[in-house]
Amino acid sequence: MSTIEMKNIVKKYGDGFPAVNDVTIDVADGEFLILVGPSGCGKSTLLRMIVGLEDITSGDMMIGGKRVNDLAPRDRNLAMVFQNYALHPHLTVYENIAFPLRLAGASNDEVDRKVREASKTLELDEHLERKPANLSGGQRQRVAMGRAIVRDAEAFLFDEPLSNLDAKLRGQMRTEIARLQKRLGITTVYVTHDQTEAMTLGDRVAVLKRGVLQQLATPRELYTNPGNLFVAGFIGSPPMNFLPATVEGNQVKLPFGTVTIPEDRARKAQGKGLLIAGIRPEHFEDASVVETKREGSTFRAPVDVVEWLGNEAYAYIPFEAPAEVQAQLAELERDLDGESLRTQLIVSLDGASRIKEGDEAEIWVDAAKMHLFDPTSGENLTVDLSAAGEIPSRTETAQVAEAQDSIATPGEQEAATDS
Repeated sequence: MSTIEMKNIVKKYGDGFPAVNDVTIDVADGEFLILVGPSGCGKSTLLRMIVGLEDITSGDMMIGGKRVNDLAPRDRNLAMVFQNYALHPHLTVYENIAFPLRLAGASNDEVDRKVREASKTLELDEHLERKPANLSGGQRQRVAMGRAIVRDAEAFLFDEPLSNLDAKLRGQMRTEIARLQKRLGITTVYVTHDQTEAMTLGDRVAVLKRGVLQQLATPRELYTNPGNLFVAGFIGSPPMNFLPATVEGNQVKLPFGTVTIPEDRARKAQGKGLLIAGIRPEHFEDASVVETKREGSTFRAPVDVVEWLGNEAYAYIPFEAPAEVQAQLAELERDLDGESLRTQLIVSLDGASRIKEGDEAEIWVDAAKMHLFDPTSGENLTVDLSAAGEIPSRTETAQVAEAQDSIATPGEQEAATDS
């Protein structure tokens, strides 16, 4: 096992566009780190630079304290699991798992011992004589993982390994990968665009946007203290609600009325003019089912649509937003691969709620959980920086964005970056 240190890593293509731009991340020995972000954010490029499949334009890649920029992939002793399994179709499961050991010149006894240990761990014993064509998608992915396990590698690298599986199987494999990593205690870097995988698997999560690290923190910290508008919109399903807001003292004026937030959360928002308030659907409730002793504010609003799911329901409440807020949300939608951020409030309701479509409902909100964002920079003005992990400064983020805009058009960016 080893540490992985990425120090000011930059990857530029022929046109000068930085697919990865000045990324610094230290992965501790035995840590499970997730690289997450929408298509084109540079996460797969970063992973390929760790393993040596992509050259590094500038910066230092350190594995186990050793600079490996100029080492070939075979000399880095890293095990990589690909999205498409990359199995040899003419070999049995046994021989697919044994393949890296055969290449290394291991004895037959060592090969057999390690293959059978991996097979037992991954519950593949009864499939060892089958060919990949006779396996399910989940079984093929376990074979690919088995081939990684037997190598006694310094670290595991996963490149969107579950994206080809159906939803149910993804959930099962997610659990298996988590258990396996905990059991082996091996340093792991895992690339995904699926926030569910990111939030459930990782010790820490690095959120990337257009090659720039936006925030590096634990899943809980990302969810409760998103450093900027992009992270807030990317993490969470349904996504965080974004509303136009103005602040006076600790009073926040929203399209539905005025709510009170703690003074420490309102302090940085003073005198900022029009802001974007962000609050998650689960921080609302049908006022009629809320305990009277719970602190919060209430407002009345017309409900457009209600989706009842049994244990919970979602109510949709439309609202009007100024043009500048709509423009910012439209830009955010593009950054989030088209995730809908329409001007409607999504309210999570208890399954016992009797609110129905067309009602003028009374809604309770836990305003203490509200975030306030600068609509220009996207900075979270209410975030507790000491709890939110690593967040690039406003100046750094703005400089990177300006540099990217001057280098390439959106079409060129898409062509230059990977998923």
